[in-house]
Amino acid sequence: MKYRRLSNAELQELEKDFVKFLATTHVTADDWVKLKENDPLKVEELIEIYSDIVYDKTLKKLEYLEFKTRHDIKTFHCQAEKMVLMGIAVAPNSGVDFTQDLSSQRIMEKLKQTNQDLQIYTAEKVYNGDREKELFQMMESGCLISKDGYLFKTLSTLKS
Repeated sequence: MKYRRLSNAELQELEKDFVKFLATTHVTADDWVKLKENDPLKVEELIEIYSDIVYDKTLKKLEYLEFKTRHDIKTFHCQAEKMVLMGIAVAPNSGVDFTQDLSSQRIMEKLKQTNQDLQIYTAEKVYNGDREKELFQMMESGCLISKDGYLFKTLSTLKS
């Protein structure tokens, strides 16, 4: 297995897509019921194959990741050959807590209102081998997918 098995909750969210996957492997609804009863190893194998397909598809399209701690945000632009980091840090006594449930736009508004010193930093890194595996490890370590890259783009303009 390249990544990890999808959880039961994740599989339920993807049920229609999973059924299509089973159909492409010539497993009918009746076959699936029989497999679950008689061949749990085959069931696990099919779920693992499907899980890898889902992760591969998601990770290939992934463009931005974010990692937040109380006083620091790291945003990543995940390009084809390298990853670009834009980060922002505030002093621990700033009263800012990036782990609160704030949207990217609200975080930037709050930072504009704060009179604290902000440290904006950047770095670049070439992938150590397989891009998708590296991004997966980052997600397993707490990075979240950013669909629009708003924080990265905003920090990039502030750094310029």
